[in-house]
Amino acid sequence: MPEDVPILRQLIEASARGLQTEDYTSAQIEGALQTVFGVDSQLIADGTYIVAEAVSKETDSKSGTSAGSQWKIVGCGGWSKRKTLYGSDHWTAREDALLDPQRDAAKIRAFFIHPAWARRGVGTLILEACEEAARAAGFTRYEMGATLTGAKLFGAKGYVAVKPISIPLVNGESLPVIQMEKWV
Repeated sequence: MPEDVPILRQLIEASARGLQTEDYTSAQIEGALQTVFGVDSQLIADGTYIVAEAVSKETDSKSGTSAGSQWKIVGCGGWSKRKTLYGSDHWTAREDALLDPQRDAAKIRAFFIHPAWARRGVGTLILEACEEAARAAGFTRYEMGATLTGAKLFGAKGYVAVKPISIPLVNGESLPVIQMEKWV
């Protein structure tokens, strides 16, 4: 939902800074957050962006006692019926033309998991939901621009590397990603 955007921004920043340090330098991560990582409001408008929520136990900071539970977004990811392979609202090379499911691959996009929820199946659940929705829309192939961090999960789920991509970042760095695809 559009009202989730501030929470999604925080999640994306925490995910990038917390999970991608083995694959990217700090300068690459910060440049990516300014250039390509972030919320894609077109996915939200299209109804193809999925969030995973979990119950979070809240603690009263003064007494240290339980203040109850509330739902918290712990992961996000989506699929797209548009040409843009990767990038957030501030990515300048967007291509919002619609894809033809008979000819084109659905784009798997914008996966970010909170570090506290990494390697607990959240990304897999979101990926399965994206693939199922894209398949229901008539797509028989999926592709993505996977970060080096995300490529590990996607490779385990049947995606194969097609070619390396180098994304220029506003701070002069570049971000290596891998174009990957999967056939249904």
